[in-house]
Amino acid sequence: MLEVKDLRVHYGMVEVIKGISLAVEQGEIISLIGSNGAGKTTTLRAISGLKKASSSEILFQGQRIETLAAHEIVGLGLAHCPEGRKIFYSMKVIDNLLLGAFLRKDKKEILKDLESIYIYFPVLKLRNKQLAGSLSGGEQQMLAMARALMSRPRLVLLDEPSLGLAPLMVAEIVRIIKNINESGVSIVLVEQNARMAFSISRRLYVLEVGRIALAGPSSVLAKDERVKKAYFGGH
Repeated sequence: MLEVKDLRVHYGMVEVIKGISLAVEQGEIISLIGSNGAGKTTTLRAISGLKKASSSEILFQGQRIETLAAHEIVGLGLAHCPEGRKIFYSMKVIDNLLLGAFLRKDKKEILKDLESIYIYFPVLKLRNKQLAGSLSGGEQQMLAMARALMSRPRLVLLDEPSLGLAPLMVAEIVRIIKNINESGVSIVLVEQNARMAFSISRRLYVLEVGRIALAGPSSVLAKDERVKKAYFGGH
């Protein structure tokens, strides 16, 4: 579904992504994990067109997308739920959701999708007339994910969905991610919470300073001594 070949990204003269290659199959959840500054967020931004790659070949459903604008990539069915949520705080919840469908013209289908969103995120239906800024942190994360889903994506890039959330809310976000995936949406997850990433991903890529240090099935990587030491305190 998604293939990234030899991705390189610069900020000024500094190369921050140094030749990353990865792939996502239809229906998969894969995760990118690594310490702060490893290049996880920049990788997602390059895939979704928010940051232009210095060089790469990025194919989505067989089509080259690395030269396309971000909104064109959304139109093909690839949505990005960014780090820090980036919702519109001074707008109502419902208006944030409708903005997720800004490229769509099928009004009846948009309304139908809103109802589906409310099944995943019932709290957003209760709060749909409230200002987005009045929501709790967990509710804001749900809104950011729901807004991405309103574009009817085939693949979602999820950047740090558990950041700053209490454990109970993290468990709820995990449940929702699994439900979204079971509906047929593939997911690329960037996550500091390694235990969460391992629990829901089929495969993982471990990034270190702009390169892939390890890659493989989560069940295999979980037994790797380097991974145990770095992410599970040696246990």
